[in-house]
This record gives sequence, C-alpha cells and structure tokens, in this order.
Amino acid sequence: MLIVTGAAGFIGSNLLRALNQRGDTDILIVDRLGENFRNLSDLRFSDYLTPEAMLGALERGAMPQSVEAIFHQGACADTTETDGRYMMENNFAFSRALLGFALERRAPFVYASSASVYGAGRETAVEPACERPLNLYALSKLAFDNHVRHAARGAASTVVGLRYFNVYGPGEAHKGKMASMPYQLFRQLRDTGAARLFTGTDGFGDGEQRRDFVFVDDVVKVNLHFAAAPVCQRIVNVGTGASRSFNDVARILIGLRGGGKIEYVPFDERLKGKYQSFTQADLRTLRSAGYAAEFTSLDNGIAAAAPRWE
Repeated sequence: MLIVTGAAGFIGSNLLRALNQRGDTDILIVDRLGENFRNLSDLRFSDYLTPEAMLGALERGAMPQSVEAIFHQGACADTTETDGRYMMENNFAFSRALLGFALERRAPFVYASSASVYGAGRETAVEPACERPLNLYALSKLAFDNHVRHAARGAASTVVGLRYFNVYGPGEAHKGKMASMPYQLFRQLRDTGAARLFTGTDGFGDGEQRRDFVFVDDVVKVNLHFAAAPVCQRIVNVGTGASRSFNDVARILIGLRGGGKIEYVPFDERLKGKYQSFTQADLRTLRSAGYAAEFTSLDNGIAAAAPRWE
C-alpha cells in the first residue's frame, strides 16, 4: 500500500493521478474534503482517512502493516493564518507522528516543505544561514525540517523534504487566494480582460517582483523519483532554478489568449514584511542528491496548464 496525504489538494491529486497512470490503486488517501473533492472524481484509491482519524490510527498502532512509501503533501498552506496552535498541530505535530511511523516501518517518506522558509533573502542554499521565515506557515515548515534533520539522521530508509517554490498547474481552483499567480492571472484575464499586479516593492518595479514558477508535473516527478531512489536523507529545493517576473506571466497569458492588458494596483499593506518579492531555487542539493531531469519552462508549463484551467 501507498499513502498520500493531502490527496485531494493541488499537488496531492496530481501525484495520485500519476500513481494511477502507472497502475497503482492500492492507495490510502488522507485529507479533509470540501470543494477539493472534485480533484478526486476520476481517480482511484483503496482507502480514505481524515487527518484526525489517521492520527488516531497512528496512536493506536492501527495502521497497515505493509507500506511501500508515504507521500506527505497535506498541510495548512494558508500563509496568512495567525492561529499558531492550529498551524503547528497541522504542519508539525501531524507530520512528526507520520515520520515516526515511516521510520518504524522503514518506508520511504517524501514530504512537502516550502521555499517560504527562506523569507526575503535572495540566497536559497539548503542551510540554516539562509532560513528566515516571514510568516507562521513558513515557521511551521522550517520547524518540521529541523526535526527531520535530527530524527532522520542515519535512518535505514529514505526521508526527503521537498522545498517547493511557486508551483502552478491544473487542480488548484479550490485554493482561492492561495492559488498560484499564473492561475489567478489566468482567471482575471478570462473574467475581466485585465491582469492585476502589484506596484513596485522591495526595489522591484511595477509587476517586476520575481518568482521561481515550477510546473506541477515536474513536482510530481521529483516526488516519484525520491520514493524509488536509493536510501537517502536530504532536504532539497524544487524549482526551475530561474526566476520570472509577474509581468512575464501576464504577457505569456495575454499572448495565449490573444488579448488583454496589465493593470497595476497598490501593494497590500497587510503583506508588508511578510511578502517574498523574489524567489529562485538553488538546485545544487537537488542535483547532488541524484535528480538530473530538466524542468519545464514557464512558457511551456502555462501553455500546458491553461486549457485545463478553463
């Protein structure tokens, strides 16, 4: 059996689809269901638990005996959440319990971390000197990464943390304000004919804030690679290694749609001191861990995603 947490979410459902496509259907999925249920409508799995039920099963020792791999994608991903207890219960305590189970069963454990741990810094080497979270979500992710650095050291099975940069692609409609900028700008252009971008911040011009946008299909491939790779314990960045501006995203979408415009709106003051104006993945640790595949360009990724965003 395989386990996928956050399976009805954006990345989780794309991972579940890839597993189905290679013939895997004996999969325990874990998630809270709401509008995200639509992501599961054409997918196959053998069992389902809520995160609360799974935590209870872990505490009782009632989990399946045979587990081939665990893909831990579930989390509270709201970067504006301010309830520390809720955030740490979801993103730290649950993850810690699941890691303990994986280590006990010697099952490969590949989990979602986040590039948000780097905060406003320009350097994204996977080392403590570069890690400066700007919000509670980022802190919760770093807290678990630090736990992994100690708990998984010298383990007999794989434990790999994937620090996702700005992931986009099909299956994110339910995320609302937490959806990727490519998806949000697609919706804006479709519904109003205009892509709305922030005016300049942190030394960047209007709409020139830059992010490392990574296509969800590439993220799935990285997950599958490490679950099947030789035993290792690593934390790696998952991005393209190149940053692109929000203006670039808007122009690509306008080109695909054959029209539209860009409008600049004042920066949201509520985000001051909590906003990443620049991200770009340092891929040295990923490459040294054995992942050699190239990443999809932003132009090609948006072209592939846009028809499925309609």
